[in-house]
Amino acid sequence: MITRNKIVLGLSALSFLALQSCNKIKDFKDLNTNPNQTTSTIPSALLANVTANLGGNLVYDGGGLNTVCGLYTQYFAETQYTEVSTFVTKPSNNFDGYYSGPIEDLQNIIKYNSDPATAGDAAVYGSNNDQIAIARILRAQYVKFVTDAVGDVPYFDALKGNAGLVTPAYDKQQDIYADLVNELTQAVAQFDDGPTVQGDLIYNGSVSAWKKYANSLRLMLAINMVSVDKATATTDFQAALNDPAGVISSVSDNANLAYPGGVYLNPFYNYYNITQRFDYALSNTVTNILNATTDPRVNIYGSSGKGFPVGLSRDHALAYQSANSDWDDLIYGGNNNEFSQSTTPITIISAAYIDLIRAEGAEEGLSSEDPVALYKAGVQASFDQYGLGSATTFLGGSSVALTGGAGDLQKICTQEWLAAFPAGEEGWNTTRRTGFPAIVPGPDAVAGAGVSVPTIPSRFPYGVDDYTYNTSNVAIAAKRYAIGGTDDSQYAKIWWNQ
Repeated sequence: MITRNKIVLGLSALSFLALQSCNKIKDFKDLNTNPNQTTSTIPSALLANVTANLGGNLVYDGGGLNTVCGLYTQYFAETQYTEVSTFVTKPSNNFDGYYSGPIEDLQNIIKYNSDPATAGDAAVYGSNNDQIAIARILRAQYVKFVTDAVGDVPYFDALKGNAGLVTPAYDKQQDIYADLVNELTQAVAQFDDGPTVQGDLIYNGSVSAWKKYANSLRLMLAINMVSVDKATATTDFQAALNDPAGVISSVSDNANLAYPGGVYLNPFYNYYNITQRFDYALSNTVTNILNATTDPRVNIYGSSGKGFPVGLSRDHALAYQSANSDWDDLIYGGNNNEFSQSTTPITIISAAYIDLIRAEGAEEGLSSEDPVALYKAGVQASFDQYGLGSATTFLGGSSVALTGGAGDLQKICTQEWLAAFPAGEEGWNTTRRTGFPAIVPGPDAVAGAGVSVPTIPSRFPYGVDDYTYNTSNVAIAAKRYAIGGTDDSQYAKIWWNQ
């Protein structure tokens, strides 16, 4: 899990540039050599570290960036410390830890396998090209995660490690997106099906699976662009669909991260049962939608089917707790079923979510696919993911079935949002991009700086580290997100959400 405790302190530059090598201290010679520590890069260990942390970083991080995204899209509700979901304070998350952590590891995998001086040693851990391709795919996903949360961020200079550059510019999100599409396209083409890559905890080095994963990420990038650049969105969407490798399209394709137990626990289980924190609950926004359609996932996503109200003040939240002891823990939290165990896998990208993105794309005219068939397939895939049997009866309900009318897009996007649960940022992407399902601030929410009424934030402002280490460049970027005379507003919209 990325926390502020992991941010590298004491650097003279932004830790966005932690990819650059530090000068070694040479004066101590053998006294400075640890005989028990490796002196060379082990790419399989780096890849294992990155893939092992995908669940915590991209799905649920117990109070960090992704959890706040889950609060903004109302997957979750705060049960006692309610300042974030009532917008009393704006978030102050730093993002450089993603760069100095997983992105640095991935960059080192690429570097070690690309450098002729080290490529031979790296090949012990699998095909050089395949290691590079997997690292490029995951690097693109992490950058997508950061830019979708913030907007314009350091990218080209930060990732290329330009010598001597310690204060990178904040690149436009539009340019970042274009490069991410290229990176994923090139990564798919780079695989050579050589010796199996080691250290991959998601697909065990399966080239065909990683190609589908990359193409699915391309769909996720393209659908985000539909409102701001439909022509490019259409081109990229169709290119991903038409790639011979395909996309994630069945439950067997799901990108699952298994937890072996011991010290490696499912993050929800760890949050509720080991740290024993109960600051987050399943929201009543989720349970209201599920209960209104007699959706059996209500018994999976929470522990009781009774969601906690969103956007309450601390006093009101504590009063609700006192009067309602049976409020919902989050998925995996309540030990209520097979999906709430310490070893329960976390799904990073599911067939259900991708099917429903394809249904949305078809409904928006990005492809000629059948939105009804994809909608049904996506809902069924979500049911299959949780062992809930046939979704036929559920899909026949009047408030769920597509009718060919104007309301179909709302139904598709609502099911897409439910399928993405509990990955907060992907749910937030859906509600920001489409407005579905319609969510409104809670009853005790306040109007923040620059807005006249309580408003759900549209982005994360830059972190303290940005302003400390890259002052002049972040000031330029902050002005791009000015609302009501307030720079770097959390209510300003990122590029694709205009």
